[in-house]
Amino acid sequence: MSSFGDFNQKIDYVLKVVLIGDSAVGKSQLLSRFARNEFNLDSKATIGVEFQTRTLVIDHKTVKAQIWDTAGQERYRAVTSAYYRGAVGAMLVYDISKRQTFDHVARWLEELRGHADNNIVIMLVGNKCDLSNLREVPTEDAKEFSQREGLFFLETSALESINVETAFITVLTEIYRIISKKALIANEDQASGNATLLTGTKLVLPEADQDVTIKKKSCCSLA
Repeated sequence: MSSFGDFNQKIDYVLKVVLIGDSAVGKSQLLSRFARNEFNLDSKATIGVEFQTRTLVIDHKTVKAQIWDTAGQERYRAVTSAYYRGAVGAMLVYDISKRQTFDHVARWLEELRGHADNNIVIMLVGNKCDLSNLREVPTEDAKEFSQREGLFFLETSALESINVETAFITVLTEIYRIISKKALIANEDQASGNATLLTGTKLVLPEADQDVTIKKKSCCSLA
């Protein structure tokens, strides 16, 4: 279903996904793990915005995921807010060992919804689940929040590569399903009559055999 690096073939879709959340929750490490299967113990804080890509095959279509890593520091928020435009997916990340980062999730979600397309696919990500002995955010708290707000939810560990692949693939697959059913329309394009946010290519798919689901359980027990 997926592969590291780009394929020497036509790209059917480019999907922009943003990573948001407080500084030091592990956004850059999640990106490195997904894009290159790497983890850097000496990772420094992101300044401004960076992005990496990974090409995947979803239902026989070649999809390039363009993942934007937005700096979590307050002083950069006015700068990074411009990068929400065109995003079709978002990973809202907090650190399970730092309650304050979860308490800020509602504010990040409000900002995201204020800048992004109404159809954006959002996943709440509780990162650093390898630090279970330092947990300050019960899994149930995050489940309740995600259910109330209509978000996908998973706990991950970029360090131990737990659920990182599942989290990104779930978001990208859900975006793809939305596009295949009704062609995602950007808010700014509705007034001008432009057809689609992404490529303008009409995509017709057979009905999916099963829905994308998230296993809502403690992060470190993978099926």
